[in-house]
Amino acid sequence: MPLIQFAGETISCDRADNLRAALMRHTPSMKGDLYNGAAALTHCRGLGTCGTCAVEVHGDLSPMTRVEKWRLGFPPHQADAGLRLACQASVLGDLIVKKHSGMWGHRVDEEVG
Repeated sequence: MPLIQFAGETISCDRADNLRAALMRHTPSMKGDLYNGAAALTHCRGLGTCGTCAVEVHGDLSPMTRVEKWRLGFPPHQADAGLRLACQASVLGDLIVKKHSGMWGHRVDEEVG
């Protein structure tokens, strides 16, 4: 079973579990960590259209979906920022997941550098 490190916690999930679902299922309080600010109330519920579940991930995930590539390709995201949408990614191995402080999970100026 893969282990996911996120928001100061380590949880386990089944291989091929959806990353967003695994984070929200194992620790309901993580919703506040996966979505920044108003996004906790206004996100697309896992359809991949809002981009608010964007996270930086180190570890083994499924390849990007077409929806994920599309959404991460326009502002405030940048295609080359190295982010993934948790709602579109399947867990294939151990992960370290980081949420950035922008409303959509993107890096903001004070984080750069």
